[in-house]
Amino acid sequence: MKLTKARLILEDGSVFFGKSFGFESSVAGEVVFNTGMTGYPESLTDPSYAGQILVLTYPLIGNYGVPGDEQDEASGLLENFESDKAHITGLVVSDYSFEHSHWNAKKSLSEWLVENKVPALFDIDTRMLTKMLREKGTMLGRIVFDKDERKEKGQGFFDPNKENLVKKVSISEKKIYRGRGEVVGRGVLRVVLVDCGVKNNIIRCFLKRGVEIVRVPWNYDFLGEEYDGLFISNGPGDPKACKATIANLKKSLDANDPKPVFGICLGNQLLALACGADTYKLKYGHRGQNQPAVMHTDNKHNRCFITSQNHGFAVDSESLPEGWEVLFSNANDGTCEGIRHVSKPFFSCQFHPEAACGPTDTEFLFDDFLEEVRKHKRESGRSGK
Repeated sequence: MKLTKARLILEDGSVFFGKSFGFESSVAGEVVFNTGMTGYPESLTDPSYAGQILVLTYPLIGNYGVPGDEQDEASGLLENFESDKAHITGLVVSDYSFEHSHWNAKKSLSEWLVENKVPALFDIDTRMLTKMLREKGTMLGRIVFDKDERKEKGQGFFDPNKENLVKKVSISEKKIYRGRGEVVGRGVLRVVLVDCGVKNNIIRCFLKRGVEIVRVPWNYDFLGEEYDGLFISNGPGDPKACKATIANLKKSLDANDPKPVFGICLGNQLLALACGADTYKLKYGHRGQNQPAVMHTDNKHNRCFITSQNHGFAVDSESLPEGWEVLFSNANDGTCEGIRHVSKPFFSCQFHPEAACGPTDTEFLFDDFLEEVRKHKRESGRSGK
């Protein structure tokens, strides 16, 4: 088998030589690393990775192939992926397995990457690369093929965080999903989901609880909708680029009878910005399925959870205004992993309680949110029974 050689070039001048196992085209983006052992089909289709060249630290990738694109009949969502396409700009691994074996595999990772036009390199020293990114911080990078060298000459690096990536990954028009399953004696709840790059499993977590989801674009003015609760999704890039989302969310928080609000990942940062707090870029981010998050001020769940995370920005906990507090913090570096209002039904988390991939230990947050929605609905005179 003849393998095409290519290079990963970082903005500090470092060069890593590797071989291609994906689509052969030069690309540029932000180079980040993920420490997860499994779950690459979910990660590669996570919209939060838009604009990024993803480095997987686990040494062997591709040995279980890629599953099929079966759809859930009721929702139309792909069952095995987190969106309808790959969102990463490129992929970098240490060792790629050209042989794969799994009962649910329909093709190799290499075939899938070529179909989705994603460049990928293997035979890269990902240990050294990850240490560089950890010590120097996230860097811009380029995957360059020799055949493209002449036309690539003189072209610079590309910083995806200078663009509104959410605008690129959000849906363009409203879509409604009907909940499934029985919620005995509780009636159907209607939740507006602001799509900033939502993962499919977040929608699944609501649908299996019998919730009707009104999925709207990132800049949609949802205040005219009839709904019981508001959810702000995950997504890519700098949260400060989502000015329309922040403005709409602020109007919702300031309403006379505000509806309960729940945010995940980017949704956590957007909630913080809407309430008057600030966000900042982390040195190298949190990406993996083994991040410890400590839950505070809650007697029922006052312990540390292992969580799945994918973010390069964080909330500045020191900037939280009066009436807001830190709900979760990272046990490794102490950064804010969630916030909540002390008296109103607003809260969020920086990690992914829906997992996919990762631990499901914090999926109870969906139930906590829906309990707040039911409570608000009862107290507002609209019975949820």
